[in-house]
Amino acid sequence: MKKRLLEKRKIIIALIGICLIGTLALAQRPPGRRKPTMDLPAVYSDNIPKADKDLSGKFTFSRIQFDLPGVYASYNIGRLGDGGPPWSHDYPVAGRHLMKIIDEVSTADVTLDTNEPIFRFGDEELNKFPFVYLCEVQVMALSDAEIAGMREYILRGGFVCVDDFRGEEGLANLIQYVKQAFPEQEYQLKKLDISHPIFNCFFSIKTLALPQIYGGAYRGQQHGNPEFWGLEDPATKRLMMVVNYNYDISDFWQFSDNPFSPIEETNEAYKFGVNYVMYALTH
Repeated sequence: MKKRLLEKRKIIIALIGICLIGTLALAQRPPGRRKPTMDLPAVYSDNIPKADKDLSGKFTFSRIQFDLPGVYASYNIGRLGDGGPPWSHDYPVAGRHLMKIIDEVSTADVTLDTNEPIFRFGDEELNKFPFVYLCEVQVMALSDAEIAGMREYILRGGFVCVDDFRGEEGLANLIQYVKQAFPEQEYQLKKLDISHPIFNCFFSIKTLALPQIYGGAYRGQQHGNPEFWGLEDPATKRLMMVVNYNYDISDFWQFSDNPFSPIEETNEAYKFGVNYVMYALTH
C-alpha cells in the first residue's frame, strides 16, 4: 500500500496530463503576456449549485464572494468567472481541474464536474465545507457580519486559501480584516517558510522561491516575488489560513489545458493546491 501511494505521488505530471494536453512544447511564458481568453460558455450566478447534503458530504471546493468598493461596485454579479466580479476569477474551471487531481492522487471522496458553491462569510451553510477559496482581496469589502462570520468559520475548523492578488495595498487590505476578525495579539498573519508542515504534508515542495507571475508585471502594474503567509492558532499551531501573496496558483489550474502556462510551474501549482486541501482535511 505504501509503495502504491509513493508511485501515485511520483506520477503527478502524468496525472496532471489529464488537464495538460497540448502544453508540452511550451518552454516559458513570455514576460508581461496577457492571459488568454477561454472559449467557454458564460457562467452566471443562477448556475451556482445549492449547498445541499450531496455536496457537503464530499470534499467540495468552495468559494467566497464579497462586496466591491468604489469603481468596482458596478460589476454585474450575474456574470461570473474572468468576465465577472474579481472574487469570481478563474471560476469554475480552476476548481474543477483541481478536484480532478485530488480525485486521482488521493482516496478522498471528491465532488467532480460540478461548479463550486459560492458563499459569503457568515452564511450558515459555509460551515459544512472545510476548505474555501478567496481571491482578489485587494478589492474586498467585508461587513461587520462578514468579519464575524470569517472568525467563526475559521475557529470552527474551516481553512481559507487566499490567492490571486498582488501589491502592498492588497496585503494591507487583507491584514486589516484579519485584525478585525482576530483582535487578539497572538493571532497575526506571518510569513511562512519551506519548513512549515503544509509544504510537506502530501507532496514535498522543495522551494518557495517561485518565478514572478506574468513576468513581474500585469496590466502595467509591477509586483514583487511570490510570498506565502499564514494565520495560525497559537494554541494548537493549526494553520487556519494560507495566503499566496504576489502569486496566483488558480491561474495555473485554470489554464492547465492551455499552452499559456509552463508545465513545470503548473505542476508545482497543483502540488500547492493538493497540499492545502490535504492539510485542511487532516488538521
